[in-house]
Formats: sequence, C-alpha cells, structure tokens
Amino acid sequence: MSEFEERILKRRTFAIISHPDAGKTTLTEKLLLAGGAIHLAGDVKARGEKRRARSDWMKIEKERGISVTASAMCFEYGGCIFNLLDTPGHEDFSEDTYRTLSAVDAAVMVIDAARGIETQTLKLFEVCRLRDIPIITYINKMDRESRDPLEILDEISQKLALDTAPFSWPVGKGSEFAGVYDFYNKKLILLDKTQRHVQNQGVAVKDLSDPALTSRISARALGELTEGLETVEVLLPTFDRDEFLSGSQTPVFFGSALWNFGVEELLNGMVRHAPPPRAYATEVRVIEPIEKNVTGFVFKIQANMDAKHRDRVAFVRLMSGEFTRGMKLKNVRSGKMLTVSSPLLFMAQSRETADIAVAGDIIGIPGHGVLRVGDTLTEGEELKARGIPMFAPEHLQTIRSTDPLKAKHLYEALRQFAEEGMIRMFRTYISGSYIVGVTGPLQFDVLSDRIKNEYNLPTKLETCNFSGARWIETETPTEVEKFLEKYKSSRAEDHLENPVFLYKSPWDLDRTARDHPEITFKTHIAI
Repeated sequence: MSEFEERILKRRTFAIISHPDAGKTTLTEKLLLAGGAIHLAGDVKARGEKRRARSDWMKIEKERGISVTASAMCFEYGGCIFNLLDTPGHEDFSEDTYRTLSAVDAAVMVIDAARGIETQTLKLFEVCRLRDIPIITYINKMDRESRDPLEILDEISQKLALDTAPFSWPVGKGSEFAGVYDFYNKKLILLDKTQRHVQNQGVAVKDLSDPALTSRISARALGELTEGLETVEVLLPTFDRDEFLSGSQTPVFFGSALWNFGVEELLNGMVRHAPPPRAYATEVRVIEPIEKNVTGFVFKIQANMDAKHRDRVAFVRLMSGEFTRGMKLKNVRSGKMLTVSSPLLFMAQSRETADIAVAGDIIGIPGHGVLRVGDTLTEGEELKARGIPMFAPEHLQTIRSTDPLKAKHLYEALRQFAEEGMIRMFRTYISGSYIVGVTGPLQFDVLSDRIKNEYNLPTKLETCNFSGARWIETETPTEVEKFLEKYKSSRAEDHLENPVFLYKSPWDLDRTARDHPEITFKTHIAI
C-alpha cells in the first residue's frame, strides 16, 4: 500500500446529528478537547473566553445557545485525521444539515438518555439511511435521571430498524452514575467528577469482584451492571463491521458529554471501525478516493465568517486525489479554471492555510460568487456530482429596506444568503419586490440578526400575500412562457433566475396544477 493510500485510509469524516438539546455541541467540544484541538471546553452556558472554543461562532448562536449553521473542524486522534461537521439540531435549519450529510462518510447520533428517539433525530436518521451513511450512537446525559439502557436500545431497534451492539455499558444513572464498562478492553472505567473540563480518562478497574468497588459504586448500581452485562451477552448481537457499514447495525456508547466521559471510548471506536473515505457516484461514473486526480464538490457556502473582510467561503469535500495549494481546478458548471491559492482548513471560525489535503478532507475556498453549492471541481474531467437538493420554502415574508438608497445593498445581501442556502430569495415579476422563503420561522430571526450585524442594513420583514412557492418546469419551454404570461401576479424568479410560481393557498396550487397538466410544480430542484 502506498503512502498516499495510507493517508486516505486514516481519514474519518463524520457529522453529529441529534434533536435540539441532546448535547450535540457539548459533545463536539469534548471531541475537540480529546483531539488536542482546544485546551479548555466551555459548557453550554459558558460566557466570555470559554466560548471561543465552541463550534457555534455566530453572534445569534452564542446568545441563544443553539447551532444555526453547520461548521467544520479538523483534529487528530489515535493516528487518524478527523473531519468533524457539526450540524444544526433545530428543525428550522434542517436543510443545512441535509446538505452537510452529503459530505460525510459516517454520522454520530446523539440521544438524550431520558428522552430517547425524538422527532428531529428520526428525520435526520432517515436522511442518513437514504444516503447509506453508517450510524454510531452516543447515548448522552447518563449523569441525569434517565431511562433504562435496555429500553433505549429497544427503542432504537424498533423505531430505526437498527440492531444495537453496545461497546460500553453504564454503571448506574442519574446521581448514581459512576462510569461505564468497556466491552472492547474488558474493564470498568469509573467517572472522576473532579475532571469536568479536561480529558476525563476515568479510573480503570479490571476485576468487577474487587471489594474496593463498593466504596465507589452503590450496591444497587453494581447489581444492575452485573445483570445488564449478562443480558447484553445473551440477548444482543455482537458487533459486525459489515452490518454496521451497510447501515443495519449501530455500535452504541454510553456517557456524559458534560462530564467529558465516554468520549474517549467513542473516539477509539471510530478509529477502529468508522469507514475511511468512500467512493462517490457522479452522473458520469463512480469516483474512488484513491484516484490520483483531484475531484471535489461544494456542499456549503458561508458568507461573513470573518466580518472584517466580508468573505465568502465555499466548503469543498474532496472526493479523490491529493490536493496541493496553488492547484488549478475546473469548475465543471462554468467551465472556468480556478487557481486555489489560499485554501483553508477549519477549527470552527478559526482557520489556517491548507498546503496539502487528500480525499475525505474538507477545505475552504475563499471567493466572491465564483462557486455555488453543488459545483463540482476537477483537474479537467467533465464530471458532475449528484445534485444537492434545494427545497421549496414553507414560510414566506416580504422584506424591504427602510432606506430606499440601500435597496441595491439589500439585494446583494439576500443573494449571498440565498447562495449559502440559508434562505430562498424570490423577486416578483410585476413589482420587483423581494420575498424571503425559509424552512422554519426561526430562520427569519437569524436573517434579521445577520443583516443587521453583518451588513448594517435597516430592513423590515412583513406579512406576505403568498403562502408557498414552487419551481415550474415542462418539456416545452414555450409552455412555461405561456403559463408565466398568464399568471403575472404570481410570477417570480429565484437568485439563479429559475422561474417560480407563488401561490396563496394549497387550494390555489391544486387548482392551478389541475388547469395546467403540462406544467410540473416542483418542491425541490438540484443545484
């Protein structure tokens, strides 16, 4: 095996998915701490200097304690290079998560030990299943009152149709939570609650019959542990990596991200079993990661990560090859060659120049509108990665600048947010006014906050006459023109100049669709 192939096999590119408040961002901090990427982890309510290390870097994220945009982080652990993509947990920002999941090889599913499988967890799991993404489960918050571990595993099996293979088992729960039993190393690891903000290695105990355990563990917790281990051995399947990679089995780890416990076992499991970069199917052929030529695709655009420079960074997942700084890559969509002179590696909002990167890595390419989400980059070959969907919005509002002299600035800001995928921007045909579409209403708050803080624009969001939007398409272009001419008052176009039909109610949409069977009203398009 060549050195190039070995480097690719050491990559672990994964996302963290969960329902809001399951502890996803706290777990992210502790993973970075274990990888040496940060030296102090601040908890969810930390302020000031402690918050700098967190993956949530936007002002609104820091104020509300929620993730509203995906962020990329790179760290090293156990001889592997980890590319971690932290995704928003709130359903209002689910589209950003869907795009991010197109760029990973595995996902860590964080589950609250008291709540089990929740709505957003289920939705994100289904997206992973559609993309054949293997799932690793981390059952969090064992230090709080929680459900029986077997009950949680049974719920995973029933709701997600996943076999569960525990890699660790909790010792007690809530106030009696004392640690976990590590099945792989056959040892008990006891929680040290004095080590909350550093790497919590725990205290290893090889012999469960050691009398000294009674001073650290309650008799009830020790009895439940013995019973649980026997049950796991008899009833639950052993880990099968092939079944895990096929998506039919999930390895399960228990712990407390807040106390930085069970995180090291999770990382060790990922070093041993998580998949290296996988092959990617394009519209032309399948790309293998060990191919020498560089290929990649843009899965995210983020504007103003550095507010001082008004930058726009394209997040690119490398599908194959070894990228070097200064390379010329072809944007297949535009046909133009791009010299990548300042590629970036990420640690949340922090960044450093990437001199070399290989398949599986996430690099950032700064630019000014040259790249879009869904673009494919190659060394010249005409390839196109399978399209990343752009979904129709579920909520619409009209937006205007309260300063008429800044109308052009508003257009530019909205266009950049639309290219990020944060919003849909529609410009109406008759009045030329701007309508903003979002997946969830919380995105309107984020939009207002970002326009104010990043562009200093005075704007106002108002109730819209329309309730939804659909892209329109037909096999005959003249039919589209006829339709648009007939429905001028409902006619608009998005930031890519695609024709859009705005409707006032579902009944209005149904009636129009019946009257025009030659027109396809699309809920999503590939970008």
